[in-house]
Amino acid sequence: MRQSETIRGLGLALVLLACFTLATAPESWSQSTPSSTGMAPPVATTDSSAPSGETATASASELTIGGGDLLKVSVFGATESDQEVRVDQTGNASLNFIGSVHLGGLTTSEAQTLIAKKLEDGGFYNHPQVSVFAKEYATQGISVLGEVQKPGVYPVLGSRRLFDVLAMAGGTSQKAGRIVSVTRRDHPEAPRSLILSNDAAESAKSNIEVFAGDTITVSRAGVVYVVGDVKRPSGVAMDNGTDMTVLQAIAVAEGTNPTAALNKAKLIRKTPNGPKEMPLPLKDMLSSKAPDVRLQAEDIIFVPNSATKTATRRTLEAILQSATGLAVYGLH
Repeated sequence: MRQSETIRGLGLALVLLACFTLATAPESWSQSTPSSTGMAPPVATTDSSAPSGETATASASELTIGGGDLLKVSVFGATESDQEVRVDQTGNASLNFIGSVHLGGLTTSEAQTLIAKKLEDGGFYNHPQVSVFAKEYATQGISVLGEVQKPGVYPVLGSRRLFDVLAMAGGTSQKAGRIVSVTRRDHPEAPRSLILSNDAAESAKSNIEVFAGDTITVSRAGVVYVVGDVKRPSGVAMDNGTDMTVLQAIAVAEGTNPTAALNKAKLIRKTPNGPKEMPLPLKDMLSSKAPDVRLQAEDIIFVPNSATKTATRRTLEAILQSATGLAVYGLH
């Protein structure tokens, strides 16, 4: 009797275990095995027809083929078609079987599609898989010009960031403005202007990709000159897009000397008809009796010395020579 009860107990336990297994199995099996209908379980997918932001940016910035570039063109499975060809200055390349093909202005992927179509249309191959690789671009470097420490052409492979290339050139000079122009190799008619900013967010926006063949030009900040009886005659750099006034320029020159003839100061400004002298009521401006005057790039502030009889008779030519001397020897 006890043996039969034990057997019945074991049988009941096995039945309960089987029921529990059947109840939990679908959840685990559905991720590794097909269902009973023979269809595979659903898998999460992404829409390849809608590229991500990074992919779209990469394709948009791909370098195009230009005159002088050296290309390697091949067809998969057909080694007899492999060749290296130099693109001529008109953008044409002479290829096996199909002859001259205009590739200038195309990306390598666009060139592959065009060559494959011509090979298939000519009956040379059925559905050819064409590969175009740019072994050598005519311009291998990025030209960095303007107000940088070491202007020149810097070799690059692939894309680099603007700030990386400026660092290669030793950074910007003391005379640099805030405007940087980037001219693309394949779109020289449409340079892009960027603003260098101390703000981290704005700075990140300006740090764009640059490529071989691009030209980077760092602008020169506008300069005004303060000469005469001031403590530190100097050329004062103006940031691009930033206003500067007479009193600000005088402050940078560390103020006037006690012997300065403030009521005889002059402003010399370049005009289409040559330099023009204008009286500058510096004494009244310093005492807030006259409005401060906004300056323009290349303005010259001349403060004469009242201690000599010739102070007010100093010629325009002599004043211009003083400012020219500052320009030649750099900002102080």
